[in-house]
Amino acid sequence: MALYSELPVYRDSYRLLMEIYKVTNTFSREYKFSLGQDMRRDTLSLFRNLYRANKNKEKTAHLEAFLDDFELLKLEIRLCLDLKLLSFKKMAEISLITDSISKQVTAWKNKTNNNQKQGQKISKFNLAG
Repeated sequence: MALYSELPVYRDSYRLLMEIYKVTNTFSREYKFSLGQDMRRDTLSLFRNLYRANKNKEKTAHLEAFLDDFELLKLEIRLCLDLKLLSFKKMAEISLITDSISKQVTAWKNKTNNNQKQGQKISKFNLAG
């Protein structure tokens, strides 16, 4: 098991966290302490799920929780664009990071599911034999 802080998805998530903190810091007072604070909290919760997924044998539930939290964060980012709190250029930068994270976590989840299915097949074979 690798240290979760050395995973590529961790590094990309940290880049996203830094971008979220930078952009929310520029929000007007009206949004900084509502939407901005929620975005920071939601981005930090991603790390909790990454840590738990890397640490536990049963990874699927934690990866699904990550993807659920991640969808909410992407919605919040989209809301920022619609409210003109983010420029299109910044949105594009953030979208590149979120796409990379999404691909990595989905691949990790699929690999975990495939490994679990393989383990179940082997267990059935051993029990039948």
